[in-house]
Amino acid sequence: MNETELLAGQFEQHRAHLHAVATRMLGARDEADDAVQEAWLRVSRAGAHDVDNLGGWLTTVVARVCLDVLRSRNSRREDSLSSDDSARPIEAQGSRSAEDEAVLADSVGMAMQVLIERLPPAERVAFVLHDMFDLSFDEIAPIVGRSAVATRQLASRARRRVRGSPPQPSADRERQREIAEAFLAASRNADIDALMAVLAPDVVFHADAAAIKLSGDVDLRGAAAIAKAFAGRAQAARAGFINDAVGLIVAPRGRLLLILTLVFDGGRIKEIEAVADPASLRELELRPFGDGEEMMARG
Repeated sequence: MNETELLAGQFEQHRAHLHAVATRMLGARDEADDAVQEAWLRVSRAGAHDVDNLGGWLTTVVARVCLDVLRSRNSRREDSLSSDDSARPIEAQGSRSAEDEAVLADSVGMAMQVLIERLPPAERVAFVLHDMFDLSFDEIAPIVGRSAVATRQLASRARRRVRGSPPQPSADRERQREIAEAFLAASRNADIDALMAVLAPDVVFHADAAAIKLSGDVDLRGAAAIAKAFAGRAQAARAGFINDAVGLIVAPRGRLLLILTLVFDGGRIKEIEAVADPASLRELELRPFGDGEEMMARG
């Protein structure tokens, strides 16, 4: 038995699990079939040399395929909305048969599946892989192109949406808005002391690959280092809602460049995540504070 045949046999041992992952992410068995087949093509080309956990690795391959499919769906939907015949109703995602409905009802329940299908792609992947298949955030982070902490936020936000958790109290939102705007003012004025006042001592900064290319900033840790990095900057940034959370939106002349997600703790910022990847930005709902909270131009 050659190496390809051995790998094919191992893949078949995991096929049922991989199909379950794809079905829960995509919501249609025919698309799940295609995703698993595409995963096999990728695996057969790459081989499995030096792979310690084959099952986990295969799951991440299928998850990446599914994420590509979900993002493609979003792109097609946006194209449909911008076309001349965009007034026509958009068909539901996938084309499920009665058998599909039964499988999904058995696995997660149709009500939950409907809610999962409404999630943005990255949130959907993070939620399904972590909450349903027990992958760690460290394992999921490379799939969605975020840090482990940001991936945890994706799953947490998805969980709130799926479970219908109550929204954050308005008083908390207002306090976070004040902190975000104080951070912007201190940054623009290069006021190190004011920056230190709104940053937690152990604050961390992460950036995706696209943000690093734009600004040159790499991962940083500690209030002093991050205050120094942001001093004199943020001239084109505004505070606003990023999905349902307070963050910073950088859009020179109204054209979206990147966003900064913020994690708050005890009245200070404890984490900043810079995201500039175009695919990731397209998944976000952005509403700057003021001026009618208009949507930013993208692309």
